Amino acid sequence: MNQKNALAVIAAVAITLSTVGVANAALPSRARSATPSVGGFRPLGVQDRSDALAAAAQETTAVAKVLGLGPKERLVAKDVLVDDNGARHVRYDRTYDGLPIVGGDLVVHRSVGNQVAGVTWAHEGTIKINGATSPRLSVEDASARARRGAKHVRSPRTTKQDSSQLVVWAVGKVAVLAYRSTVTGAGEVGANSREAVVVDASSGAVLDQYEVHQPVSGTGNGIHVGQVTLETTQNSSGYTLTDALRGSTIVYDSYGSSESTPSQNARAFTKSSNSWGNSTTSSRESAAVDVSYGLAKTWDYYKATFNRNGIRNDGRGAPAYVHVGTNLVNAFYDDTCFCMAFGDGSSQNSNTPLTSLDVAGHELSHGVTAATANLNYSGESGGLNEATSDIFGSMVEFYAANTADPADYHIGEKLNVSSNGYMRRMDNPAADGNSLSCYSSQASTADVHYSSGIGNHFFYLAAEGTGAKTIGGLAHNGTTCNNDTFAGIGRSKAEAIWYRALATYMTSTTNYSAARTATLSAAADLYGTGSQERYIVSRAWAAVSVGTVLPTPTGSPSPSQSSSASPTPSSSASPTPSSSASPTATSSPPTGSALVNGSFEQGTLGWTQSANDITNSTLAPARSGSWYAWMLGYGSSAAESLSQSNIAVPNTASPKLTFWLRVSTQESGAIAYDTLKVKINGTTLATYSNANASAAYVQKTIGLSAYRGKAVSLEIAGLEDAYLSTIFLIDDVSIS
Repeated sequence: MNQKNALAVIAAVAITLSTVGVANAALPSRARSATPSVGGFRPLGVQDRSDALAAAAQETTAVAKVLGLGPKERLVAKDVLVDDNGARHVRYDRTYDGLPIVGGDLVVHRSVGNQVAGVTWAHEGTIKINGATSPRLSVEDASARARRGAKHVRSPRTTKQDSSQLVVWAVGKVAVLAYRSTVTGAGEVGANSREAVVVDASSGAVLDQYEVHQPVSGTGNGIHVGQVTLETTQNSSGYTLTDALRGSTIVYDSYGSSESTPSQNARAFTKSSNSWGNSTTSSRESAAVDVSYGLAKTWDYYKATFNRNGIRNDGRGAPAYVHVGTNLVNAFYDDTCFCMAFGDGSSQNSNTPLTSLDVAGHELSHGVTAATANLNYSGESGGLNEATSDIFGSMVEFYAANTADPADYHIGEKLNVSSNGYMRRMDNPAADGNSLSCYSSQASTADVHYSSGIGNHFFYLAAEGTGAKTIGGLAHNGTTCNNDTFAGIGRSKAEAIWYRALATYMTSTTNYSAARTATLSAAADLYGTGSQERYIVSRAWAAVSVGTVLPTPTGSPSPSQSSSASPTPSSSASPTPSSSASPTATSSPPTGSALVNGSFEQGTLGWTQSANDITNSTLAPARSGSWYAWMLGYGSSAAESLSQSNIAVPNTASPKLTFWLRVSTQESGAIAYDTLKVKINGTTLATYSNANASAAYVQKTIGLSAYRGKAVSLEIAGLEDAYLSTIFLIDDVSIS
């Protein structure tokens, strides 16, 4: 047979719901957490995460079956992210015959309602090793080859810290058996720099080599953030402000380069010691400390709160430039260079660098907006763009809990930019004399930094409610445009709703009316259509003159994405109904019983199965309801059966067996490699195979006239050969 890449499953198996990947197998239903999720991801405690990983571990066989992985491949659950609406993302590593597969990781995605969304593969499809499947080189040989092949260190040697591990190297198109060895030598971080060298376990050819970076921690003294710990990187010349733990984010000294080309004169901050800045502008490093710390805290905020891995969620850090321009009272993010720039200020603000914590969070958040809704930077969309950065910049302050810069809802309060003591304030935006607190026709024409006040005001009221309070040592007063008063839902819920609205429902042209709709949708996803949270969101919008208040909720029902109440199938075969009896060889019409649970909606009731074929997995659709039978799909030799006994065949003119069948396969052509046989009393009445592949369920009918008026046993038997997978989905079985 044609040994196609297992990626063919993605196209051939219709269970992918028209995505580019197939996702994991049946997951047991679990109740929603009592703790609301944050920013689209449920906060998982230690036990919750342990339980989620344990559940994912139990699913690995079923997942491998769906993906058509080979018989020697195993999945190892590594991480589980749970959206607040129930969608899940399960990250797996792979092994081959017990060996780790480098490049074998994958992420299985489930959408809202637990439907399959797709798979992200590092190496697409099943692993087929090219060449020998056992090493020809010994560990000692591999280590020697690694020392000879090392390029990043000089005078490489093997120490007690170094090792050689046998792996399957699947980084390229072809997987090979390899050794991943480490060596030690003189390099960027000194005399004990380390390098990893991958060599083919058969030929000894070097497949890859890379430095093993060892981040180090330094001390920084910033202008705004005080003394803090910084993650830096050591090289042969000393240390640089490169944060290897956060996508290698690096801070450069722009040396007055223009705003349009901040990298023109830029040089990395480098020094022999790992202590930076002196908390004043007399040291050029002090502003860099602020930015390095601020970007690290912003990265950590998005990771901890929304499980977002960097600006573009790809783990890559953006470069930042300090000391940009001359007398620049500004900071900005530029998506074209994927970079951030920070000015030194001018006499206008007492030459205070614009490097405060909320400003760093604000600028990085512009990148997040560009990577998600990509809100246009003009009109109401532009106001929402700026509001988003103000919102998350403020939330970063609360997350960082830095005593030198207490958290509040004032933007740029440490920058000396106005007599008011802030650039903008979210509780009462109009207090600065320019920003809009309430929606009006000016929102589409005002400067985006001023029209942002509407979104800022909404967020503050949603989170904190109305009335006067002191936050971060500063006075706040949640006034409204309609004289309404109400309590807020808290920062955690408000930030969760805004992030989900941004990432899921907003687009480049979203205006304030559409933003209201987006946040109401996000609140419904997270907390329920009739929830108090959604109601308060509507009140907060009405309080800034956007829309009206929703009807007062009568209760707080669970979101529509709550877990299904469908029964969980037993792990063992179900007993036949108590009313059944063994069929007898008699010509007299037996009483028999009607076929039980032909829709499978009662789980395994009435059926005997050789494997856990009856399922409500959302990896594949049921023809009706939620439950169906999933047979085979391993891509290796397997046999399964599903049966029921003592079924009464009606004593009518043309009794028949009907059921719905959906066949998805990696095979090609008309040859029947994998089969599904329908048997009555052990006699095969129909055979289906990979040649019957279909994009949807197809009704099958088998005449039972020969069994009219008799009690019979029904068996559906599947047989799969050693290569390539075929999945048979069965639903709505009936005899009439």
